[in-house]
Amino acid sequence: MTIKSFLLMAFTAIFFRPVFAGTPVDAYPAEQVAAHTWVIHGPLAFPNPENRGFMNNPGFIITDSSVIVIDPGSTLQVGQGVLNKIRAITDKPVTHVLDSHIHGDHWLGNQAFRDAFPKARFYAHPAMIEEARAGGAENWLEQMERLTQGASKGTTAVIPDHALADGQEIKVDNITIRVHLADWAHTRTDAMFVVVEDALLFTGDTVTNQRMPRMDDGSFRGSIKVIDAAQQYPVRVVVPGHGPTGGKELLGNYRRYLDTVYTEAAKYRDEGLEPYEMKEKIAADVAAFGNWSGFDGEFGKHISLAVLEAEQAEFE
Repeated sequence: MTIKSFLLMAFTAIFFRPVFAGTPVDAYPAEQVAAHTWVIHGPLAFPNPENRGFMNNPGFIITDSSVIVIDPGSTLQVGQGVLNKIRAITDKPVTHVLDSHIHGDHWLGNQAFRDAFPKARFYAHPAMIEEARAGGAENWLEQMERLTQGASKGTTAVIPDHALADGQEIKVDNITIRVHLADWAHTRTDAMFVVVEDALLFTGDTVTNQRMPRMDDGSFRGSIKVIDAAQQYPVRVVVPGHGPTGGKELLGNYRRYLDTVYTEAAKYRDEGLEPYEMKEKIAADVAAFGNWSGFDGEFGKHISLAVLEAEQAEFE
């Protein structure tokens, strides 16, 4: 081995070694899904002691001189793992962190980036910031510690302090992030992000793939409206909040599930059926989604929530 080769190996070991050891993200690769964008596709189960809270799809965009992070995960430890993946690819600083909504599995990893990059700017829907400050952050910290049986200990909530606006464009060097806010979709705090130069959309949990989300805070009709708008965006790549990245077909696929559940639940309600009586009928209509992670635990609740929303729609 030449001295030059030895020095190159030493330099690589020093500047691209993992910053944090033994994180929940270690087993999941950072996959390049577009020219400037990478995604770490997390596991599909809900937070538990085995995955130590890691379950979403953190993403990052490398600009000419910095890094933009989307949804850095659920705990300090997950955020540290995401930072390890970034450090294995680039030593550019993280300057912007964008959070898609209030659910803690997507944003409690902010802490790792505030610790490592004190000057980084953290962004979210204004309603997400308000809800987090009003007690939502503490609720999610408690939930995450309980669900992981303590694996998230040490995590504190770094609440974003830059409120997004619908249609806003965040320009960082050669990259433009276009912001799309929703009034009520998966939650009342949803933001989606288009990476303009990559023709790529981060949907947050407004769209998922191969994993059934909870809709306890959501609206079927609102989600469908937002997805209909997203289908008009000039994008080719869609990164869902959970599950594999794909093309725009992911939008239509998840929309089909939401529309079928809502429309059929409303119809059977009008016929006098109770949610438990219509479950088997609607299950046949959405059989293609039966193998999605979490389907058995969420599907029955989705029907009940759809019936409730249909009832409320009559008074609008």
